[in-house]
Amino acid sequence: MNKNVLVFGGGGFIGSYVVEELLANNYNVLYADINSCDSISMQHYRKCDIMQRKDVESLCQDMDIVFNFAGFANLDDAIANPLKTLELNVMGNMHILEGCKMHKIKRYIYASSAYAMSDKGSFYGISKLTSEKIIEEYFKKFGLKFTIIRYGSVYGEREYYNNYIYNLIKEAMLKGKISHSGDGEEIREYIHAYDVARLALQIIENSDFENEHLILTGTERIRRKELFEMINEMLGGEIEISLKASGYHNHYKTTPYSFHPARSKKLIANPHIDMGQGILECMKNIEKKYL
Repeated sequence: MNKNVLVFGGGGFIGSYVVEELLANNYNVLYADINSCDSISMQHYRKCDIMQRKDVESLCQDMDIVFNFAGFANLDDAIANPLKTLELNVMGNMHILEGCKMHKIKRYIYASSAYAMSDKGSFYGISKLTSEKIIEEYFKKFGLKFTIIRYGSVYGEREYYNNYIYNLIKEAMLKGKISHSGDGEEIREYIHAYDVARLALQIIENSDFENEHLILTGTERIRRKELFEMINEMLGGEIEISLKASGYHNHYKTTPYSFHPARSKKLIANPHIDMGQGILECMKNIEKKYL
């Protein structure tokens, strides 16, 4: 029998790709969010605010697996709104955990961040690490199995405020420039959201990932300035690249990792979409939508 899966935050950037991958593989899927996603049939959508505990608990009924992608996902927004960040990312997470406990969910999949392992990230990183600790405690005290996925730098061809590469390309194509706060030496390991979604499927289908912390990033390290030059070259070499050395102190430069005693495993993707192809798909989407 196909499993019933509930995805909180399934109308958002990563969540929407995961919902579509689950549906494509014949899972019975509902996604709960403040807003729906245009690319997913409304029959799978339930409007929900994770701060409304009773609504959250009700949605968890009859589910086998619950994902949580909901809450603040933007570092700079989180820094500007510390109270809202902790309410959504910590208390909202607890509301979902209570629903999972109440309805004896088989596994809880939590979308954390590389910033949970970092001394950077301010309130955002703190909120993610706090939620991870609470999830671990729910397993110890109530037996709620979990998988925590610490996402790195994800990109894709859907327009969301936290889709960094898409927004860079959009600025380049519409304004003829790329603006970046930093010196361009920052290193990231980008992974396409389609590959992230495929790995999410592997995670729920494999019991080896139960009660584990996973790090999910791309396979190739690239400096931001190399990314800018790649976009510039693909667009004909006429893009102005503007780097500002200030304004990047809350982000990590080379690695998010700071030493902490908790262990996590890095899950290596076998990418179906390489970086150049992924960027090209973003460009096609922007051209179709805006030009």
